[in-house]
Amino acid sequence: MAKPQVAIIMGSDSDLETMMESAGVLTNFGISHDIQVLSAHRSPDRLRRFCTGIKKRGIQVVIAGAGGAAHLAGVVAAHTTVPVIGVPINSTPLSGLDALLATVQMPSGIPVATVAIGKAGAVNAGVLAAQILGVHSKPLQAKLLKHKQKLTKSVIEKNNRLKRRARS
Repeated sequence: MAKPQVAIIMGSDSDLETMMESAGVLTNFGISHDIQVLSAHRSPDRLRRFCTGIKKRGIQVVIAGAGGAAHLAGVVAAHTTVPVIGVPINSTPLSGLDALLATVQMPSGIPVATVAIGKAGAVNAGVLAAQILGVHSKPLQAKLLKHKQKLTKSVIEKNNRLKRRARS
């Protein structure tokens, strides 16, 4: 198995269903990745060890999903210079708004690229990771272009179906 280029981490295994969306995107682009549960609050020493080993392991992008207080992405960003993408998880009665605000409110100099709440955000995190890696990979750039073309084709097909229904 190839050395992972992207690490997908989450604060709890209850976030797995959402974060599998990132994994699916990365798999479709042929990007090696690994997935693990690491908590900024419940396993801070494990998280610190993970962070100090990111570059040694060859990780080029980290996707971090967390709900509630959602400090995971920020803690990782504080310990590394690789890009970190935060995925707010809708796991509380506030439907992820708390996680979004926690993830996006980073102090100056500690950036976390924050995507939408939930599964759409996890998909976008996978695409954004591919775009970051694609900066230096022509084959990956070609896959990303095909992805955009597929999205365009999908919209055109939906519009055509809508027009046919309207005429009926």
